[in-house]
Amino acid sequence: MAFIERHHYHYLIASGAGLLVALLGRFVFATNYFNFGGGLMMLCFLLLIPMALGAVTAHFTPRTAYKWWRLVWGPSLTVLVFLVTTLLFHLEGMVCVLMIFPLFIITATLGAFVYTYLTKEKDDKTKTYVVAAFALLPFALAPLERQLTAPDEYRRVENTVVIAAPAAVVWRHIVRVPPITAQDLGPSPVDRLGFPRPIEATLSHEGVGGVRRATFERGVEFMETIDVWEPQRRISFSIVPNTATIPPTTFDEHITVGGRFFDVLRGTYELEPAGPGRTHLILYSRQRLSTRLNPYAGLWTGYIMSEIQRRILEVIRRRCETDAAGAAARR
Repeated sequence: MAFIERHHYHYLIASGAGLLVALLGRFVFATNYFNFGGGLMMLCFLLLIPMALGAVTAHFTPRTAYKWWRLVWGPSLTVLVFLVTTLLFHLEGMVCVLMIFPLFIITATLGAFVYTYLTKEKDDKTKTYVVAAFALLPFALAPLERQLTAPDEYRRVENTVVIAAPAAVVWRHIVRVPPITAQDLGPSPVDRLGFPRPIEATLSHEGVGGVRRATFERGVEFMETIDVWEPQRRISFSIVPNTATIPPTTFDEHITVGGRFFDVLRGTYELEPAGPGRTHLILYSRQRLSTRLNPYAGLWTGYIMSEIQRRILEVIRRRCETDAAGAAARR
């Protein structure tokens, strides 16, 4: 124990100080006062808090430490400890932690680099002022950011598949989707992230005005009202989450479908001929992102939506090709 204290005590102080700043930011930005402006989705939290973490960690790291430990490994370790702490105490869900992990690593490292550059060959008093500025800046700017409205950005995610079946067979399998098992879908990283798997899609009646009820695991349900109905060519519908059936624990509040930060607005299937007995099936959806980091958030929502759509298309492809092969064998 004496050996650990003698050689690593200052490193523990450095990480502990950075962790303290991050935890303080987590609790302050989660308060009702900042919730109006986005809370934990504010840039002051997502960018400036990890920069402060990196600067504080670098400030308290011993001068004898390796350069890359001060600039990269120390801040990165502190970020990891912070995120693990939020998981252990149920402050954040796994999905949100995984999403912000790369962002926090980059910005914490940037904070350490900027702090080191600004304090190069400066006296201890100046270094103290600089690190204090890093620590206070997120909280000083937050009331100003709170007044700003997050921009809305609309994105389209598209997946395609070629199916060895005629359009009539494919059409039958997209207007209604019989129950899907986990074995039908196969494994996917989105399952490990905790996103519910699709179960089935029913249809009240055919034609414009019909309502598809898309059901997912854990009580997640979407009401899809058809406004375009072109048999064997195209079906399009608006999407509204059925909030009455979705438990509040299913999604993290920051990624709730239909919430203030993210929503899925529309879905469309299009069928195109791809040769004799073959159909090109296209599935695309339209989403709304309302964050101050839409380009970064869009990378994650785009991947997740694409993976969900890809798996649905694969289930449809296998079922259509099985039906088409069976029909051919009976001739």
